[in-house]
Amino acid sequence: MLRSPINLAEKLAKVSELWTPRVVAEMNDYQFKVVKVRGEFGTSTPTLVIAFRDGHVLLRAGEMYVVPKGVEHMTRAANECHVLVVEHRGVVNTGDAGGELTAQNDVWV
Repeated sequence: MLRSPINLAEKLAKVSELWTPRVVAEMNDYQFKVVKVRGEFGTSTPTLVIAFRDGHVLLRAGEMYVVPKGVEHMTRAANECHVLVVEHRGVVNTGDAGGELTAQNDVWV
């Protein structure tokens, strides 16, 4: 059993590309991924916007939001934000939309 902490800052330092989630841990069927985001995917402060068809959620440093399963959403950030994502193993970052923004899945850092 691994008994040392996972340093998220060290893991993020190894991520050079934006919008490419990297796995840092697994628990049962869930993966914990770090990702750097900036710009629009699919303000002048480090905030992350999760947009829905009928509104949006604005996240600041230290805040989190759980997107309900199956709810269509788009994320964007004017400045680079560092995000911890928790999702089922095998989830693709672009959902079933595919395309050039689809990151390679299950890459560990």
